[in-house]
Amino acid sequence: MGRVGVPIIGVMRGHVITGGFELALGCDIILGDTTTTFRDTHVRFGLAPCWGLSQKLSQRIGPGRARIVSLTARPLDAATAHEWGLLDELVEASGTDNDGNDAVMRRAFKLACAIASNNQLMVRRYKAAMAQGDTYKMQEGLRRERELGLAHYTEIVGDGTTFEAAEDFISNDSRLRSQSKL
Repeated sequence: MGRVGVPIIGVMRGHVITGGFELALGCDIILGDTTTTFRDTHVRFGLAPCWGLSQKLSQRIGPGRARIVSLTARPLDAATAHEWGLLDELVEASGTDNDGNDAVMRRAFKLACAIASNNQLMVRRYKAAMAQGDTYKMQEGLRRERELGLAHYTEIVGDGTTFEAAEDFISNDSRLRSQSKL
């Protein structure tokens, strides 16, 4: 996602968990509505983050808050995610308009139109400059995350209990789930 030349606007609704959380962090701009809940369950199920969550979350919300989110595996509600800087904008959940779009999607369209109305060569160059600054700080952390993930999965792959625990958690979760699209 980081190599896409145009800005990526992510729209979050409902549960954004583990891999979805990692995908969300790949977006340049993250919008969410009041139903959005983030949760990093890597430590709960003995999974290693492999798409940058261990580095990108700290960069967005600070190392202490990232530790709280990731090491407790507790949900992070939309208001807190916005307050901490994970959600760039928080929009009240709403019904859909005649085109099937809700308030957060309408906001994303407005931002996309504002970006599209600018000089596109400069938009791409500006995004690249921002990404390069972030990348210089992050490359070593991402390399280390990949090493740890590879070592961890090499060790647990034959065991099977990690994946059984995750499957059991998901299949026995009786809470109502909101629809979520990334």
